[in-house]
Amino acid sequence: MLSALLQKIIEANDILHTVSNETTHLFNDKYNANVMAFRGRNIPAISIYSYLKRIIKYCPATNDVFLSLLVYFDRIAKRANNTVHTQESPFQVFVMDSYNIHRLIIAGVIVASKFLSDVFYKNSRYAKVGGLPLEELNHLELQFLLLLDFQLMIQKEELEKYAELLSRFWKRQQLQQQQQQQQQQQPQQPPPT
Repeated sequence: MLSALLQKIIEANDILHTVSNETTHLFNDKYNANVMAFRGRNIPAISIYSYLKRIIKYCPATNDVFLSLLVYFDRIAKRANNTVHTQESPFQVFVMDSYNIHRLIIAGVIVASKFLSDVFYKNSRYAKVGGLPLEELNHLELQFLLLLDFQLMIQKEELEKYAELLSRFWKRQQLQQQQQQQQQQQPQQPPPT
């Protein structure tokens, strides 16, 4: 469910958002530089679904850890985009896209696991699983915390709200897939002559 939602978000953002020369001046701000730390030079070849599956296989964590990613991503987006979003500049600083989603996921899993779970792994293990050098991953973990302003506590009601939203999204996706399959299975009738 989580991978489907994140995939839908980044596909939409990839179409809508590009970093242009006009907006690069916004990244001079220290806070905005934290956002840019997650941007990769290339889009990773591994899908979000496969990446999450790999993390779950080699660094198991509770559902709360993965659900908290949505909360944290929203918090980062609100905080980052409120710092520069004005009438003169409607540009959004934090946009999840194909260039940053994998780094955001692994950094978020590390932060959430360490905060929410009694069991978590060494960063060297997360680095190996995430396909990043340890030094870069350590840097991303700190940047993630800075973007959140170290506000990691999530109230039970807030987590439940995100769980409900994710569940509704998944049900809509399943319904759309069923409708598409039914439409494909119906024989095409020739137009009346």
